[in-house]
Amino acid sequence: MAELKNPLLLQALRGEKVSRPPVWMMRQAGRYLPEYIAIRNRYDFFTRVQTPELACEITLQPINIIQPDAAIIFSDILVIPQAMGLEVQLEENKGPILPTTISTEKDVANLQVDNAEENLHYVYSALELTKRELNGRVPLIGFAGAPFTILCYMVEGKGSKTFDKAKQFCFTTPALAHSLLQKITDVTIAYLKRQVAAGADCVQVFDSWSGLLSPDDFTEFAFPYLRQICAALSPLCPVILFPKGSHYAIPQIAGTTASAIGLDWCTTPQQARKLAGDNITLQGNFDPTKLLMPRAEIKKEVRKMIDAFGVQRYIANLGHGILPHVPVDNARAFVDAVKEY
Repeated sequence: MAELKNPLLLQALRGEKVSRPPVWMMRQAGRYLPEYIAIRNRYDFFTRVQTPELACEITLQPINIIQPDAAIIFSDILVIPQAMGLEVQLEENKGPILPTTISTEKDVANLQVDNAEENLHYVYSALELTKRELNGRVPLIGFAGAPFTILCYMVEGKGSKTFDKAKQFCFTTPALAHSLLQKITDVTIAYLKRQVAAGADCVQVFDSWSGLLSPDDFTEFAFPYLRQICAALSPLCPVILFPKGSHYAIPQIAGTTASAIGLDWCTTPQQARKLAGDNITLQGNFDPTKLLMPRAEIKKEVRKMIDAFGVQRYIANLGHGILPHVPVDNARAFVDAVKEY
């Protein structure tokens, strides 16, 4: 394995002293890059995800073009429901559709759990290939969706702003919800372990919809499973947890074995640090829409953000994925501003 030439991200995750914060962006491999759009025009979404050469090429695009301090493998959180036997359709600009949803005990019982992670061999191949191609330039991040977020899609059958059906499932049949959450957790742990074996230097768990839960409901339906994933993975590599919208959970997350907490832009750096304490790294939390500002303004805002977070125990990132219509030069200005700090 090639020696890592830029270990900044891993140093920040381990709490080691750094000269500047590392920087990467959620969804950095994707829809704002003309090079990605060229591939998208030729291959449908799951062909891109399931073809290791394409996933590798897409993962490397931002590394070559905007040069962040880490690569994140091109994939999707909904490969887990697929691996467990559910059909997932993805139409461009429409979001995911799961034609068969989960609502009964029988549905949960029918899900594939044993060796389900074997169905995701294409992700491991993509990681191995990307690791080779990176040749030590930057660390490689693996990822998965958090169990509560995956449950949302499996029960709702599509994207939603409120996921009422999924929440109703949790509140009216909690035992069944926990049974489903545990199955998703077991598969996710096996999947992430395989990602690490294939070359991921660290992993991020995206709880995109945990912010729809009250603090008490987060503690019941989201947190126990995040903690399990952390406990299983952190002996192998650093783990970043990103429970979007759940700033109330920062103290809980700080009490797990996670190395870092991803933050959205609705929390101030000062609040986050106060809630998290000094023994965990914070990641975030630039509002992606601000990447549409003039480049000089972007750089000013980035400097302000780093001033507020401080250089140590901090990873510069967005508070959510980059938007499709952000000019590439603006994305580059974000990365450069961190590098120039």
